[in-house]
Amino acid sequence: MCGIVGYIGNEPSAPILLDGLRRLEYRGYDSAGLAVHSPGGVQVVRAVGKLRNLERALEERPLHGTVGIGHTRWATHGRPSEVNAHPHVAGPVAVVHNGIIENHVALRNELRAAGCEILSDTDTELVAHLVRREVDGGANLETAVRKTLSRLHGAYAIAVLSTLEPQRIVVAKNSSPLVLGIGEGATYCASDVPALLPYTRDMLFLEDGEMAVLEGSGATVTTVEGAPVKRAIQRIDWSPAMAEKAGYKHFMLKEIFEQPRALEDTFRGRLDRQAGDINGAEIGLTDADAADIKRVVLLACGTSHHAAMAGRYWLESLARIPTVVELASEFRGRDAVVGAGDLIIAVSQSGETLDTLVAAKEAKQKGAKVLAIANVIGSAIPRMSDATFYTHAGPEIGVASTKCFSAQLANLVMFAIWLGRRRDALSPERTRELVEALARLPQQMADTLNGTRQLVANLARRYVDARDVLFLGRGLSFPIALEGALKLKEISYVHAEGYAAGEMKHGPIALIDARVPVLVLVPRDDNYERSLSNLQEAKAREAMVIAIANEGDVDARDASDDLIEVAAVDPALTPFLTVLPLQLYSYYVADFKGTDVDQPRNLAKTVTVE
Repeated sequence: MCGIVGYIGNEPSAPILLDGLRRLEYRGYDSAGLAVHSPGGVQVVRAVGKLRNLERALEERPLHGTVGIGHTRWATHGRPSEVNAHPHVAGPVAVVHNGIIENHVALRNELRAAGCEILSDTDTELVAHLVRREVDGGANLETAVRKTLSRLHGAYAIAVLSTLEPQRIVVAKNSSPLVLGIGEGATYCASDVPALLPYTRDMLFLEDGEMAVLEGSGATVTTVEGAPVKRAIQRIDWSPAMAEKAGYKHFMLKEIFEQPRALEDTFRGRLDRQAGDINGAEIGLTDADAADIKRVVLLACGTSHHAAMAGRYWLESLARIPTVVELASEFRGRDAVVGAGDLIIAVSQSGETLDTLVAAKEAKQKGAKVLAIANVIGSAIPRMSDATFYTHAGPEIGVASTKCFSAQLANLVMFAIWLGRRRDALSPERTRELVEALARLPQQMADTLNGTRQLVANLARRYVDARDVLFLGRGLSFPIALEGALKLKEISYVHAEGYAAGEMKHGPIALIDARVPVLVLVPRDDNYERSLSNLQEAKAREAMVIAIANEGDVDARDASDDLIEVAAVDPALTPFLTVLPLQLYSYYVADFKGTDVDQPRNLAKTVTVE
């Protein structure tokens, strides 16, 4: 949620910190601030709202120095305000923090009883006071942080400065992401890789329970207990340009149109067209593992949960294996029955989603095997999993996920095909047919995006003032209807609901009248006739019906007010095309309304708190 950036080197730190924070804006925030070692000690500037407010504050109070930390805050304890913004200072110590300290009430009471003046409502300020107390007692900064961490319960990623050690930054993590960047004569830290890409591609990913001392010459990593840690530097191939808008008005629109390339990258090396099979080397499971699976449990949140729902259809139909889909936030709260023979597939774009991470850990402790599907190499969920099948969508900046969703679909269907073939649920002929159909998808997606963009924009303008919108679908189209509704809610703030089309008569039909646009997914699949009937029922209630159907579908055209045509593909793969006009529709409604498309209110890209 929050974003952390740190720099120690020979260049002025404030511009580097600000630039890094800009590249973390997608994580969501309500205030921001910097702390820099200046000739007079650690100087702090903070501001509420967007980074431009912090920039104005820095024009009035410039920070001069080559060592500093920065932060964008998404409020968890205390309302958005300058006094609650990070960095927090106690004496010579400045701290930025991402996460939630669960024992903050007890710590606050203890510190107040000891005479500490606590100015904010945050849990982070308590960390600053605890570190200060150790420093005042004679500990160096590393030891002071180490002792403080032993007092903290909960999730944290922290970076700490002290005026007494101006050439060091001490960082640590537990259940919140933190990556170190190793440059020439400079060392960096950040909550996510994009913040560091303009400066270095050499990264170290901290594990839970680890800390590091950053100096200009590099970083020394240890456990919180003090044991040395040896960790290989990873070379990240993303270029800074990949995180720019490339001429699009918003990152989200850019990322919608990047989906064909994201699928090409995700398919690369995995679609074995010569053998007519899925190359499972990157899945990390053996044929013996495949044979041992008795049940699959998919864990995810938000958009990833909708991808997981599609994954269930594929695993059951292609691999013929019992499959359930769970909201990770609900799974972890009910002592679910899982164990040996269960394969847990934890789906998370960031690989850091806290509910999914904790749920997967609980399942693993009960004896289940865990397979991660994530987009960020070295993130928390892959690190705790038995195997990881990475998507290769590249960095996704817009809070509302688009290309990562499609890449998740790609990995899930590839895994289902691989598993089905290993378990003899799929014939060699059907497997080859699906592999070839997948190979054609990137071009078909590009054609669909280019062919429907203007029509969808026109429809969005026509219905921009609609206060309620329904999305209907059956089978594989049901999770896509849910995803279409979620996208519209997320970025345009319009009330939208997704339903299984067969459930329309069980309540939602009461909402339909001439003021309600209804988007119905009617691709040519096994559910086509029934879906078309649902479309006609909506039209009979005078709804404004938009059909998403295959090219040349005369029946869908006649039954609807507007038709968005997508190419006919293998019925098992329709979600890859039908989701595209729904993403575009949500984008254009939000754009015409003037909302903050890339950073919608109250939302964050990476949900690392409960």
